[in-house]
Amino acid sequence: MIKKVFKILGLIVLVLAVLGAGGLGWIFYSAKKASTQNLSQLGPEALTISINGKLFRDLNKNGKLDVYEDTRAKVEDRVANLLSLMTLEEKAGTMFFSMIKTSSDGELAEAPEFGNLFSFMLPANSEGIVVKKINHFNLLQTPHTEPLAIWYNKVQKIAERTRLGIPITLGTDPRNHFTKNEFASLLAGDFSLWPEPLGFAAIGDSVLMKDFANSARQEYRAVGITLALHPMADLATEPRWSRINGTFGEDAKLTSKLVYAYIKGFQGDSLSPASVICMTKHFSGGGPQKEGLDPHFQFQKGQVYPGKNFNYHLIPFEAAFKAGTAQIMPYYGVPMDQTSENVGFSFNKEMITGLLREKYHFDGVVCTDWGIVSDAKNFFIDYPARAHGVMNLSPEERMLKIINAGVDQFGGESIPEMLIKLVKEGKITEERINISVRRILRDKFKVGLFDNPYVDVLKAKQTVGREDFRLKGMEAQRRSVVLLKNGKTEKILPLKTGIKIYTEGMDKTIAAKYATVVNQPNEADFAIVRVATPYQPCEGFIEKLFHHGDLDFKGEAKQKILTLLNQVPTVVDIYLDRPAVIPEIAAASAGLLADFGCTDEALLDIIFGKHKPEGKLPIEMPSSMEAVRNQYEDVPYDSKDPLFKFGFGLTYE
Repeated sequence: MIKKVFKILGLIVLVLAVLGAGGLGWIFYSAKKASTQNLSQLGPEALTISINGKLFRDLNKNGKLDVYEDTRAKVEDRVANLLSLMTLEEKAGTMFFSMIKTSSDGELAEAPEFGNLFSFMLPANSEGIVVKKINHFNLLQTPHTEPLAIWYNKVQKIAERTRLGIPITLGTDPRNHFTKNEFASLLAGDFSLWPEPLGFAAIGDSVLMKDFANSARQEYRAVGITLALHPMADLATEPRWSRINGTFGEDAKLTSKLVYAYIKGFQGDSLSPASVICMTKHFSGGGPQKEGLDPHFQFQKGQVYPGKNFNYHLIPFEAAFKAGTAQIMPYYGVPMDQTSENVGFSFNKEMITGLLREKYHFDGVVCTDWGIVSDAKNFFIDYPARAHGVMNLSPEERMLKIINAGVDQFGGESIPEMLIKLVKEGKITEERINISVRRILRDKFKVGLFDNPYVDVLKAKQTVGREDFRLKGMEAQRRSVVLLKNGKTEKILPLKTGIKIYTEGMDKTIAAKYATVVNQPNEADFAIVRVATPYQPCEGFIEKLFHHGDLDFKGEAKQKILTLLNQVPTVVDIYLDRPAVIPEIAAASAGLLADFGCTDEALLDIIFGKHKPEGKLPIEMPSSMEAVRNQYEDVPYDSKDPLFKFGFGLTYE
């Protein structure tokens, strides 16, 4: 009987294996077939035209120099000429900013690749470029520098072989921050690592901010990235919000100073072939989310302004406009009762046309946040569109409302056929499409993509993660650490070398370079513990990456920390991606520090006195969750009797 059962189980496993192998085989066969068909639609590579010894790229391969190919012509003239040559399909494709996958070996990513989840979730490179005629893409997980640069050049070669040779604009979320967010860590790769934006706010140095942006700009351009989906100019006035680590804190004046320097470092005084375009987000400020619930998800409750402080959140965007930010991204959120209808920002004509276009006279590109038109459904995820306030509308109706609001581009979508349909049905005029495409093309020309979109692979290897960038990043990590407490009755920091330490939450091999590491707390002179702001995990693959909920340690987690603190003098370092509520831990600790993304080495350099702490809190640390719940979401540093006030920070002097 037992043998028979095992035989049946074996047959089931075999059948499943065969079906699985057959399914994968079909996926790869279909991908290869589609790729061959897509690539067969391409024309030849662009030749060059020589005029008086100067070479020009013949992007439309007609053997003559068109105005848009003439580097001597004014940008507006080049844009107008290209626009006159584009079909409706090409214009529609330009208005979409989709995701794109890469390959680990530098080849075109035409089929899924084992070990790369996104390669199974995203379409082939050729489908987006050739079939959809999209020419703006968002990078996600990437390989090392050399294959990334090689892949990028091959993608641009596909674009060159399209009818008009319109180059690809490659964009990305931040890639240069040391972080504990696993998803964000995928983005870092070989790039130099600096503290998160909150860390720069803790330092408060606009010169350093610009230096960082200039360094990141060089790394981006080296691998072909010409558009930054940052900075975040949002204000962290609601301490439970899950995206605080991407902000410069809750103070509008400090944030404005750093946003201005950030944009200048990436773009320069004006867009040029050396620039990286900044898409500043999230207009008009995404910080005041009710109860901190982020509008990436359906459980959001809208942006609220109980303190009537809407205009306060505009101040950093005013700095961004002054700095010349080329592009703007509105947020998913619903600005509750601020306009005549409670709909998400990108659907809100009073916000986009009225406030952004007319009051602030912003004539740059406005791109929606990702995925607000269509639902995301595949084998891995099933998420409804973030169409807050208009979930009752069809995708076509949402798209029409976005266009009518004054938006130019659809982020995270790849459905140009829907836009084409709306034009052909007479619901959107082609003249309205031209307004947006003109803005988008203008930035492409300014950053030099039509003249030379390719990168030097050797230079990319020499630039990304350059030693001086890494050293500056490490120094910034050290400078961003905030000393909150130094001893109970007398100062204990910096610790002396040669002591015995017990550690938790850090690499013991690195710690051993500073002191003798022991295995038990009772053997140590001091303990050093690294923890992070608590959160309450939500269900769902993407939801778990966002830290929502209460900010205090509870139950066993809290007791475990306090037991150690009462057993041996302990230096606690807490990573603040949101303000933490830690009154008991602060009281019981021998020393208390806060970091915003730093290595063990950078932290230990502070603890052992190789460097002095100089950071100041860019966010208030409340004394209780009751104080958090009672404060206003839209007002900065307003909790009752905070444990540590905004701007607090000790030093060794």
